[in-house]
Amino acid sequence: MSISIGTQAPGFSLFDSDKKQVNLADFKGKNVVLLFFPLAFTGTCTAELCSVRDNIAIYNSTNAVVLGISVDSLFTLEKYKAEQNLNFQLLSDFNKEASKAFEVLYDTFPAFGMLGVSKRAAFVIDGNSIIQYAEVCPTPGDLPNFEAIQIILSGLN
Repeated sequence: MSISIGTQAPGFSLFDSDKKQVNLADFKGKNVVLLFFPLAFTGTCTAELCSVRDNIAIYNSTNAVVLGISVDSLFTLEKYKAEQNLNFQLLSDFNKEASKAFEVLYDTFPAFGMLGVSKRAAFVIDGNSIIQYAEVCPTPGDLPNFEAIQIILSGLN
């Protein structure tokens, strides 16, 4: 399956940092912002997620739910979410199924040569599970275009 704008988003079932199972289908009727990020407790990932935390009202005002996804364990994400006071769900893709389905898995993570790390990527999925925005950042140090994401979300309401 090729991930592109206008296609059906792949479904997933992952555990969040509160040890609850979360499915994409749970959000039918809502806009979803999926933020894949490489690793918790790293500089760029923290900057990205804290920026979303600080601007969560923008997402809430567009009927959007934000989901952060990484290959970290749910236990790591629980600690990370608490330390950073994040106000949205973090999902553990420990088995890398969602990262593979969305085609955002590094063969080898550039910074440390680690295998099986998610690329930094952003997807906006509408209430019918159709992808409306897709961005895979060229390098782990790049951030998604949050302005473009917000424009897409505004147009969905």
